[in-house]
Amino acid sequence: MEQSWRWFGPDDVVPLRAIRQAGARGVVTALHQIPYGVVWSEEEIRKRQGLIEADPEMGLHWNVVESLPIHERIKLDEGDQTELYDNYRASMRNLAACGIKTICYNFMPVVDWTRTTLYQPLPGGGRALRFEAYQYAAFDCFMLRRPGAEEEHGAALVARAKKWFDAAPQSDKDTLLSSIMAGLPGAFDRYDIPALRNMLERYKGVTPAILRERLVKFLREVIPLADELGMRFAIHPDDPPRSLMGLPRIVSSAEDFRYMAAAVPSLANGITLCTGSLGAGAQNDIPAIAGEFAERIHFVHLRNVAKEADGSFQEAEHLGGDTDMVKVVETLLREQKRRQEAGRADWRMPMRPDHGHELLDDINKGSFPGYSAIGRLKGLAEIRGLMVAISQLEKLPL
Repeated sequence: MEQSWRWFGPDDVVPLRAIRQAGARGVVTALHQIPYGVVWSEEEIRKRQGLIEADPEMGLHWNVVESLPIHERIKLDEGDQTELYDNYRASMRNLAACGIKTICYNFMPVVDWTRTTLYQPLPGGGRALRFEAYQYAAFDCFMLRRPGAEEEHGAALVARAKKWFDAAPQSDKDTLLSSIMAGLPGAFDRYDIPALRNMLERYKGVTPAILRERLVKFLREVIPLADELGMRFAIHPDDPPRSLMGLPRIVSSAEDFRYMAAAVPSLANGITLCTGSLGAGAQNDIPAIAGEFAERIHFVHLRNVAKEADGSFQEAEHLGGDTDMVKVVETLLREQKRRQEAGRADWRMPMRPDHGHELLDDINKGSFPGYSAIGRLKGLAEIRGLMVAISQLEKLPL
């Protein structure tokens, strides 16, 4: 697989030279400074490419867009969206003109990936991302005060949530809000409680079936152009793969992927296999999903989580946690061999380590939560070793 690394641009505290030192060559990035719905000009795309490729000896190149964001009005199916779709397609054309043809995106309403704790202490002093079910319930039931929330969480969890809420100082509640709102680095919208309630009101009555229809509408607007340009779309799974704050989540399971593929059969309509996002759902068999949708996997996020009975989970080491990473990587390498034998020039899948622990000198350095250098370097090294071992044992191309 093509070893890659997420980089948030010139303001990222992890510099490009660290990416090369980690052993990656592909750079996964986006123009976070451009507001949602505005065209990414060819000039701005080439400017970012120029930064990445400035030192030819490093051999870095921009291989995946993560992400070209979808405006919230498209998810809401709100108002005239003609200009939004025209701008999105214009950005696609400009990316393709620059040779960048893989787009990772998501269709999560309002909030992106969601954690309650950004800096959970680990043995030895490292820190990890964590989703604590009772703290999320405290936020949903007693901070947001969402109607019907208590019934959804269950009596035992609500009781624990209330105990925490009553004892927690305001500073802890403020930290919980900021953690839940952290989401995707570079996102423009951050909500306080009143603003979040207003957003949820706009989604009132939107069921999973309705949101699915809106996703299909989006795909039918962009996938024909993707086919024309030789581009591939790779939807990112919901993180976590469950409803949050009463909002529907529709990219959480194998069934969801089957629905998408049936609605828009083009192979340009693909997925980002994120083993951590899918792995947070007890219903998901990640190796089986990788096998079933292998030909639609256009981008890979490899990380692991350890789940708990109450719905909590924590970022684990890349080869630890609940997902059998050996089976997943073997499945992906077999798919690469199939693509190579079919004569595809781009048979090698772009892959990046995701959500590393914050370790050693990276602690308190100010990197985006989950995106410090050393933890991801460690994860990439572990995955690289796994890839080499499987490749040699099974005679599969790397």
